[in-house]
Amino acid sequence: MKTLLIIYHSITGGSKAMAQAVAEGAGTEPKTRTVLLHASETTAEHVLNAHGYVFVTPETLGSMAGLMKDFFDRTYYAALDQINGRPYTVLVCAGSDGQGAVKQIQRIATGWRLTEMAPPHIVCTHAQTPEKILAPKTIAPADLQHCRDLGAAFASGLALGLF
Repeated sequence: MKTLLIIYHSITGGSKAMAQAVAEGAGTEPKTRTVLLHASETTAEHVLNAHGYVFVTPETLGSMAGLMKDFFDRTYYAALDQINGRPYTVLVCAGSDGQGAVKQIQRIATGWRLTEMAPPHIVCTHAQTPEKILAPKTIAPADLQHCRDLGAAFASGLALGLF
């Protein structure tokens, strides 16, 4: 059985909702095990034992969230040259454009020699004031459906050996 590892961090709930939707969609594939973990709980062993990855982060100050960076810092060298070719994708809950967070994760994935299985998906909340930035986020139904569909496609692709 293949394992899809969904690693997320969330500050205001948006990224968590997206990660949960991915897990919900992936859970429809009985031949793939779905593991949803907060970045602070994810270890190198989780990374090594998975067959595919979904990285979900909020955009903070134009970058990936610090706890997501901490996850990569803690696991990068332990997994280096051991997960080459495995598929991944990136989801970002952004207040502006999210591109900084995407580029950082893509750069790390390139170092890990991962293969992007789907283009990054950025949900822009347009939160530009301190009050809006810190407020709980609600993700639109269409974006959550995109996350569920992505999870289902990723899990099915793993089960079928497409990735």
